[in-house]
Parts: sequence; C-alpha cells; structure tokens
Amino acid sequence: MKAQSKLYFYLIISAVLLIIIAVLSLNTGVYDFGENSPFRALWQLIKEDPGLSLSDKYVIWDVRAARIIMAILVGSMLSVSGTSLQGLFKNPLATGDLIGLTSGATLLAAIAIVLGGHFKEYLPEAVQFSLVGIAAFIGSFLSMMLVYRISTSGGKTNVVMMLLTGVAITAIGFSITGFLIYISKDEQLRDLTFWNLGSLAAATWTKNIILAIVITIAYIILLPKGKALNAMMLGEKDAQHLGINVERLKKQIIITVALMVGTCVAFSGTIGFVGLIVPYILRLLFKSNYVFILPLSAMCGSILLLTADTFSRSIVAPSELPIGILTALMGGPIFIAILVKFKKSL
Repeated sequence: MKAQSKLYFYLIISAVLLIIIAVLSLNTGVYDFGENSPFRALWQLIKEDPGLSLSDKYVIWDVRAARIIMAILVGSMLSVSGTSLQGLFKNPLATGDLIGLTSGATLLAAIAIVLGGHFKEYLPEAVQFSLVGIAAFIGSFLSMMLVYRISTSGGKTNVVMMLLTGVAITAIGFSITGFLIYISKDEQLRDLTFWNLGSLAAATWTKNIILAIVITIAYIILLPKGKALNAMMLGEKDAQHLGINVERLKKQIIITVALMVGTCVAFSGTIGFVGLIVPYILRLLFKSNYVFILPLSAMCGSILLLTADTFSRSIVAPSELPIGILTALMGGPIFIAILVKFKKSL
C-alpha cells in the first residue's frame, strides 16, 4: 500500500471512530427526553418538526451538539499545536502547556476578566466582545516568543533552557493569577476557576464558528508542513540545503500555534497534556514521519478530548468533572514514560 493511500486509510478509520464516539456522547447526559430519544429529537430538529419541545431542542442542539463540536475543534487544535512544536524543536516535551504557552494565555485572559472592566469601555466594540480571546492570544504569543528567544542561541534551541523557561513562565503566571483570584469578585472568581480547571460547558455555536475559522486558517498553514518538519529532524543546516526556509517555517509555526492555543484557552480554559499524549502515541506507530503524524494528530486529538469530555459528564453525574483534571491524569503517566525513555538514551 502506498504511503498516501495508507494515510487516507488511517484518516478514514479515525473519522469513523470519531463519529461513533460523537453519537455515544450525544446520547450521554442526565436530561430526560421522556418517550423521545436524543437521536429522534435531533432528527425532529433537522426536519423542523413543530412537535419538538423547546427544552428538547435546547438540550440536543445548544448544549450537547455544540459541546461535541467544540470538543472536536479544541482537541484537534491542541494536538496539532503540540505536534508542530515538537517537530520544530525536535523534542517530544515541547507542548503548549509544558513550555508556558497555556500559562501565558491563561494569565492574560485572567487579567482581562478581572481588570478588563476598568478599560473595556475605551476599546472598540468589536474588541470589547472578544477581549478575553484577544488577551489569551497575546499571552500565548508573548510566551512563545520569550521561550524561543531565551532557549535559542546561534540558531540552535537548548531543550533544557526551553523547559526551564516554561517552568518560570508557569510559576509567574500561577502567582499573578493567584493574586487576581484573591482580589476578584464572585462572578470573576467563577470565571477564573473555569479557566484554571478547563471545561467545555460554556460551548456555543458562536464560539464554534470562531474556532472553525481559526482552525481552517491554521491548518491551511500547518498541515502541508509535514515534509518540512521531517527535514528539520536532520538539523536546520541540512533542512536549508534541502530548500526549506527555516526562519520562515519557525515564524509560521510559532504565530499559528500561539493563535490556536490562545483561542482554545479563551473558550475552554486550561486543558493540558492533549498536545503531549496524541503525538507520543502516533510516534510509537509512525516513528517521526510528520507527513502522517500531523493530519492524524488532528483527528486523534478530537477523539481524545471528546472521549474525555464524555467521561467528565458521566463519571460524577449529575455533576461535571472538569476536563482538565482528566487530561492531566492521562498525560502524567505518559510524561513520566517519556522522561524514563530519555533517561535510558543518555
């Protein structure tokens, strides 16, 4: 089987699995549809059946369907962002949450939540509406630039410096966010708790449209970069000899990943380890062939986050377990496994 055909085969298998999980997720929840069923209610909604009650319509469309789509979009973006950074830095530990991107995005989002009321009225109306999202993107971008500047010298990235810079950014972000929590009001405190634990409960179709626009732009830029990232595995000088514009590639990946991570944090809070778990598993299957890993990480990230979200809604029903807790619980052992593997290779 040719490589291209094999990739399409795996993508189709992943898509089928994602659809199955989405169907199961649509049927999961504490709401009682009575004699109706979630699938019948969805069919009635599609046919615009006047017999469908408003409460059934709201739950099936505005709550469950919107949340499923957000899980698919956010999971995919977090996974691809982690995969892209790992390919760029040639290290499996380079993910948005481990090198400080998520912390930077969360910090500026927290500042916008708590202090935004003091200056929001002076901003244009379009900026007011998406202030938290813009702040999250700026925080993610500044963190990425800081990590890159500190850890890169002479065109080479020092992985230890990169991780230590991420630890420092996370520590600073945690301390300032803690101070903001201390001075925040009740409503602001609830919002800050949402960012820190991560949740898809605030999913709306408006947010999904914005996420869909961001993911379309990002994937047009990133998904064709598989061969370039494969060349980067040989080293920057060898990649340049193969015709890769290394500096342009770095800028494209850094800005695009910052956009994706910032948008995800703005809408779903801090959901860690997705960008670590998926690429790690895919590398076990396909080595470091980013022609395969990049598109498959887009699908598998959606599968992982949608599965985690479905569990988060059902484990402690009728309450909801923050999804960030589940992804951290899954990602922790994999992080340790990567460190053990590194230890053996030293």
